[in-house]
Amino acid sequence: MSKIDSKQAAQDFLSFVNASPTPFHAVNSAKELLSKAGFQEIKEKDSWSSTCQPGGKYYLTRNGSTIVAFAIGKKWKPGNPISMIGAHTDSPVLRIKPVSKKQGEGFVQVGVETYGGGIWHTWFDRDLGVAGRVMVRTKDGSVVQKLVHIDRPILRIPTLAIHLDRQETFSFNKETQLFPIAGLVAAELNRTGRSKNSDSKDATSDETGKQGELAPLKAITERHHPYFVELIASELGVDPADVLDFEMILFDTQKACLGGLLDEFIFSARLDNLNMSFCATMGLINSVADKSALDDESSIRLVALFDHEEIGSRTAQGADSNTLPAIIRRLSVLPPASFGDAGNADISTAYEQTLSTSFLLSADMAHSVNPNYAFKYEPDHRPEMNKGPVIKINANARYATNAPGIVLLQEVARKAGEDGEVVPLQLFVVRNDSSCGSTIGPMLSAALGARTLDLGNPQLSMHSIRETGGTHDVRHAIRLFASFFKHYSVLSPTIFVD
Repeated sequence: MSKIDSKQAAQDFLSFVNASPTPFHAVNSAKELLSKAGFQEIKEKDSWSSTCQPGGKYYLTRNGSTIVAFAIGKKWKPGNPISMIGAHTDSPVLRIKPVSKKQGEGFVQVGVETYGGGIWHTWFDRDLGVAGRVMVRTKDGSVVQKLVHIDRPILRIPTLAIHLDRQETFSFNKETQLFPIAGLVAAELNRTGRSKNSDSKDATSDETGKQGELAPLKAITERHHPYFVELIASELGVDPADVLDFEMILFDTQKACLGGLLDEFIFSARLDNLNMSFCATMGLINSVADKSALDDESSIRLVALFDHEEIGSRTAQGADSNTLPAIIRRLSVLPPASFGDAGNADISTAYEQTLSTSFLLSADMAHSVNPNYAFKYEPDHRPEMNKGPVIKINANARYATNAPGIVLLQEVARKAGEDGEVVPLQLFVVRNDSSCGSTIGPMLSAALGARTLDLGNPQLSMHSIRETGGTHDVRHAIRLFASFFKHYSVLSPTIFVD
């Protein structure tokens, strides 16, 4: 990474985030990066004993919204450590409801529900597109997942004019006043040739779904506006009747870009947490870029990008699931390059041995000091933009960081100087009179018993539809993560705890 300047790294991130309006798209973007770097796709349902070999690079997905990638050192043996980085692919968004067909006062509207803890007032008066996963029936009768990304403004949530409500604090009801408008009823009626008093049901959307055929649910064109379904089908090049269901979210169509007088800022949606997802993926890729990178490696290098962090992670594809434990269990017993090297070693405790010597970096964005609200920050812990990743610490274990981890990360940052300059680091704690967020770090640390540290690049406006990060911090994080993977096997044994 030392040969790529900060602006190029930031531009690469912009391409990544602009192509990734949903977790499904983020995973697809990560897959493209990994495949280009020579990583091979594998499946959870298959046996890995003959597929995953020392020196190999692999990735797998779960639900299409979580991805795990790893590279196996050529000197790997069962029970050896795994160096890990965990991040998440989801961000607070508005999600289209299962029955979204609404209209009011002559407007076509779309029903949405809130996902995560967004700053919802920032979603008003923005040009919104839709993207997500669509389940489509193919010609042979099977059902497949397809991704759709309608990257143009079709929705908008209008604010009320100040002349009609001069409230000092902008407040609204999330259930009744957060519905976007998508068009005019009159225009839709003109398009379909129906009158205002005609039956609004689609010709094939009675309660049987298809005429004469009993269906458990109403047809999709009755649950959603027919034109919305047609739009999705058109984007996918399929017949509307073959669109069976979908998981769609709204996103800001304004592209992520560099900003500031000297392009020192990134103005973007979903910095939390696609910034860390991108940096973790590129850190892994860069750490194995050299053909000999894994020749003397005795560990496995792993990145896990989970879905559903913003809503607690307690799902099949969230960090608080069996995803990572199950994968580590399978990796911990992989045989070495030469079966003879294993001898008659007892692998019954390989999983526990691996966890006891492994380390996880929980990579989730951190708070930069906001100059307009400096009083909200602890005076001695005010992270700054472009000053490097922030180590997050909390005495009440909202973060998993402890002193041995801080020492290790300092050594990792110093080692990065061998490939260029030392990576700068910062420290953060919240004020005693302030609430503190959390990450996947504590839950994974508790589930695995592995040593863990929380960190992330500093940003402003976290959970807004439009956030601000530092241009140079992208490169700082990628170099730190690459150094972590390259040097963990050597550094870890030198830090004694128990």
